Amino acid sequence: MTEPSKWTRIIQADPDHSRRYIERFKMMEAAGHDLYGEARLIDAMLSRNARILDAGCGPGRLAGRLHELGHRVVGVDVDPALIAAAEEDHPGPLFLVGDLAELDLPVHGISEGFDAILCAGNVMGFLAPSTRLEVLKRFRSHLAPEGRAVIGFGAGRGYEFSEFFSDVASAGLELDLSLSTWDLRPFEADSGFLVAVLR
Repeated sequence: MTEPSKWTRIIQADPDHSRRYIERFKMMEAAGHDLYGEARLIDAMLSRNARILDAGCGPGRLAGRLHELGHRVVGVDVDPALIAAAEEDHPGPLFLVGDLAELDLPVHGISEGFDAILCAGNVMGFLAPSTRLEVLKRFRSHLAPEGRAVIGFGAGRGYEFSEFFSDVASAGLELDLSLSTWDLRPFEADSGFLVAVLR
């Protein structure tokens, strides 16, 4: 049996957590915050009409934006409340409830590999430690031959960057580029955030 993610345990303990999370991003957007830096980076890497998986898509802000930009997007999240909000607020992408450690999109009729997998929003820090390597392996199995996975998460969330890089290699992925922000600032030894571009 797959170990439940930290997010799953949070919403089991506090069923209202998802609603507050959804409302927080709506308030940030209403206040004029830029919520689409991750989508801009992914869009810049791809041709129009690319196939994109938003892994840990939450309430769909990035999947929705990438769809608006002309891409074919699938969003997956473990939280049914977030998927329901994504479907309501961002029509267009296909949204599915699912655990990334059990990701198997061919079961849903989605057999073609993705040109890009986006995993933003500190999703990696919310994974159960025993599932991290499996999630990376499943990302690899869902990539098209020339596809890339772009994963961003912060330091201090229980998943050291050095351990992540080791897991990347063990999963059969290669690091193309390490950044410290979604706007392409270089990654340094003391960076508090990592954006890793993998193939």
